[in-house]
Amino acid sequence: MKKHLVGAVVIAGAMCGLSSAQAANRDIVNIVGSSTVYPFATVVAERFGRSSKFKAPKIESTGSGGGLKLFCKGVGANTADITNASRRIKKSEYDACQSNGVTDIVEVLVGYDGIVIANSRTAPQFKLSRKDVYMALAKDIPGADGKLVPNPHKTWKDVNSSLPATKIEVLGPPPTSGTRDAFAELALGGGAQAIPDLKTLRGLGADKVGEIKALMARLGMPVGVYNALEQKKGKAPKGKDVFKTIAYAVREDGAYIEAGENDNLIVQKLEANSNALGIFGFSFLDENGDKVQGSEVDGIVPSFDSISSGDYPVSRPLYFYIKKAHVGKIPGIQEYAMEFTSEKAMGEDGYLPEKGLIPLSAAELNQVQAEVKSLKRLEM
Repeated sequence: MKKHLVGAVVIAGAMCGLSSAQAANRDIVNIVGSSTVYPFATVVAERFGRSSKFKAPKIESTGSGGGLKLFCKGVGANTADITNASRRIKKSEYDACQSNGVTDIVEVLVGYDGIVIANSRTAPQFKLSRKDVYMALAKDIPGADGKLVPNPHKTWKDVNSSLPATKIEVLGPPPTSGTRDAFAELALGGGAQAIPDLKTLRGLGADKVGEIKALMARLGMPVGVYNALEQKKGKAPKGKDVFKTIAYAVREDGAYIEAGENDNLIVQKLEANSNALGIFGFSFLDENGDKVQGSEVDGIVPSFDSISSGDYPVSRPLYFYIKKAHVGKIPGIQEYAMEFTSEKAMGEDGYLPEKGLIPLSAAELNQVQAEVKSLKRLEM
């Protein structure tokens, strides 16, 4: 009880300071986070600044992980009010928020996006499977004897004889990016499941310790990997936990090039290098369709229709998160969120789908609008 009381006093004290001198010095909503959500948030902010009594929010593209780290630092005028995310908040991030006094978080689902693997329009369009992507970009892959080896593939033809004999050179986001997280899960992880042993490993529960360790031995993985995971989790890991250490790890030998959080810069580099491929959100492909083209993935071309239907296999939801303690202290937070989630912005015929956002269904949009209006607290 005393701990809870002390925590409440600390938070109340922070908000008291925020509501007086500090708040008087900040009358602009401070937003950080995802580079994928950034262009949508920017459009909303510009319109919000023109059409309301509030100033246009300040938005910084930090990547989803970086934004959530800043958002969860604490409560007060020197911390972010909203963070954009191209993936859902992780439990570890939510717990960090709670520990730092950010106890009331409002989750806002804004739409869907596809992750594209694009190249210059001056080059042939790639036709890839997710297995091709895994075999090209994973740090370690099964060799001829089934044991994991450092990825030896130098060209796309090494990966698949039907692909061109060009050097594997892929420009993509850094580890702080939600696009990177989603790409690892959906593309690399999806491709790794085409390997029978890895698919079997992923499906094993924590109670299948013997089977997990037997598969690890078959893959040439040291038992120390399992022990480290067990120590980190504080309990027996699932096969999926071991699978992630294999499938989600990106090679570090130069084939994958971290290009920062500026997706427009990746587009520019693809224009300059017709042999390279780049990874970014569908909206950037939509905006730059005269310069770059999306690769087929498992036979599906990334498009507005293929993503909204769920046919395109590398797609994910987009979010932003509101720090409820700041609402009413920093002016315009909830009003901005209501503009973002309005029918004119996020509706099927709204101005955000015109910019490449894949919209929610009518039922989903109604639910999101109700949650923003009530500032429904996220529970994890």
